[in-house]
Amino acid sequence: MIDQDVLKGDIMKRKNMKNKGIALLLVMAMAAASMTGCGNKEESKEPTTEIDFADLTGGGSNSSSDTTPETAAAGESETEPLEEETREGMYRSEITNEWIDESLKNQRPIAVMVDNEKTALPHYGLTEADVVYEIMNSTLNGRITRFMAIVKDWGKIEQFGSIRSTRSTNIMLAAEWNAVLCHDGGPFYVDEWLAKNYSANFSGGFSRVNNGKAREFTEYICAGDLDKKFSSSKYTTEYNDYYPGQHYFFSNSEIDLSTVGDAIDCTEIELPFPHNSSTLKYNESTGTYDYYEYGQAHTDPQHGNAQLTFKNLLIQDTTFAQLDAGGYLIYNAIDNGRDAYYITNGKAIAVTWIKAGDTDPTIYLNKQTGEQIELNTGKTYVALVPSDSWNDVVIK
Repeated sequence: MIDQDVLKGDIMKRKNMKNKGIALLLVMAMAAASMTGCGNKEESKEPTTEIDFADLTGGGSNSSSDTTPETAAAGESETEPLEEETREGMYRSEITNEWIDESLKNQRPIAVMVDNEKTALPHYGLTEADVVYEIMNSTLNGRITRFMAIVKDWGKIEQFGSIRSTRSTNIMLAAEWNAVLCHDGGPFYVDEWLAKNYSANFSGGFSRVNNGKAREFTEYICAGDLDKKFSSSKYTTEYNDYYPGQHYFFSNSEIDLSTVGDAIDCTEIELPFPHNSSTLKYNESTGTYDYYEYGQAHTDPQHGNAQLTFKNLLIQDTTFAQLDAGGYLIYNAIDNGRDAYYITNGKAIAVTWIKAGDTDPTIYLNKQTGEQIELNTGKTYVALVPSDSWNDVVIK
């Protein structure tokens, strides 16, 4: 089990490293440490860039927070920090910033591979996900996508899926969350990734639901499945030593992007996934973005046909490598300085993204200021858009 005090200190250090100069040095350090394509950061022998953390976190002589005896004598006083809100028996989720039960604090999430072929609809339980990735699954079949859903409170799952195979990209993205990847097999390309020390996965053996469809569309995570999987595995249900710390950082107040960057209106975004025509539309009544595909609203029969909706959208330009003529591919998810958008509350700003290694979180920096962005409290949608179709993203 990982030491939570150490984690808390690491999180605070990262929170203190959010001014422009720090972000730019962070870019340089990550660029030096990262490798072209999807290499493992542990295999790199290049020395890391040296940074004076004392200066970056305010310990240097130029820190603007220093108060001299002269200013104190002149009657200047430091602003008292606002007292952080607390709720008995609850804590703010490290994934959404929403209030959840304190018993979940150390529980690692799962990452569920969900089939996104039209035949697989409707999806059950997807509205329970804290983060949903949409990723091109094949260069064939109209660049059909697949979902990977990050679920923190997986103990409440009654039916989730349907479940399908994984790709190599998903293994390194799941590692950002220290999540256990739930899937059913995959092409041989994934074998070397599943064998990595940080990788944790449950492949197949979930419940079969008689839904009148072909067998490939009948596998779901149902109540009790995960308890059995964990109890018969080597994996802990809690964060372990590969946990990199809190992934996103959240604003203490509702973010208006027009005050933090060169924002543009975004009440609808169409993504260049031709097979299922992924579209997100801003819902003013909820302040979130509703998800549509195949020309219709995406609804969840597990929860009263609630529509899949998100507070935050992260849309990133990502290169990829074709692996064979059968459509298999791997995204270059380890990269730096590539374009992206952060979208919330009807506005979008240009950002850049960085992922330094397999288990390192993807970090998003405001393109104008160089600062790491903060997100609004709520669920997040992440799309890895193929670079060769990045210019086909439509923002309205």
